Amino acid sequence: MLKNFPPPRFFSLMNFLLKPVYKIYEKWLWLQIRNGPIPKHVGIIPDGNRRWARKLGLDPKIGHLYGYERMKEVINWCLDLGIKTLTVYALSIDNLRKRSRDEVEHIFQLIAEGLKTLLNSEEIVKKKVRVKVIGRKNILPKYIKDLAEQLERKTKNFNERHLYIAVCYGGREEIVDAVKSLVKDVLEGKVKFDEINEDILSKYMYTRDLPNPEPDLIIRTSGEERLSGFLLWQSAYSELHFCDVHWPSFRKIDFWRAIRSYQRRERRFGA
Repeated sequence: MLKNFPPPRFFSLMNFLLKPVYKIYEKWLWLQIRNGPIPKHVGIIPDGNRRWARKLGLDPKIGHLYGYERMKEVINWCLDLGIKTLTVYALSIDNLRKRSRDEVEHIFQLIAEGLKTLLNSEEIVKKKVRVKVIGRKNILPKYIKDLAEQLERKTKNFNERHLYIAVCYGGREEIVDAVKSLVKDVLEGKVKFDEINEDILSKYMYTRDLPNPEPDLIIRTSGEERLSGFLLWQSAYSELHFCDVHWPSFRKIDFWRAIRSYQRRERRFGA
């Protein structure tokens, strides 16, 4: 998709000049992380597409386009590293409400393109990746809902890996939807009021089908240090890594630094 949008000249030049240095650093980082614990579930908040584009004097839409291409690379990095579950924050409810209709439609088109790519991906089949779109899917355009349903049907029997794509998603909205469903089941006698606890409510979250619904590590780019509603229920004990590069500039060395940071932490889970 980027053939019609060549990268800015100086951006390409910097990448070319620094590539040998990055390769050496990549090898050094790999030696540090290769024998350490790999997070089973990683969540990614790919922030900073528009700021990256504006900083380079480009239309913000081009930032989303480069962000889309970067996401395809990062999904492959996660597969190669053996991460079992990846949840990506593709479009929030707040984005949907606050961005222009033109920008939102552009993002929808990129999401659709991504779903089509996954539908035709041999790697998804080879590595048995179950793909699911989570969020308030009822407000998605029909063409995206149709693609999501096709992809979910195609991969429903896979259970080696999981890729969850959060679209029209908000953590508060997810909790509200879970509570509504739970209340409905209580009223219908399917769940007893006295039985309600955290484990029961977790079974009503969008991530209920995941073997490991709580992310071990959440990575956010662009320097912002907040979750912005991402997996609020599931992230109680997640390790957080905030990276100061914008998403289109996110490199494998940035990804491996996040993994190294995770490996160096002592997880206490509230103890």
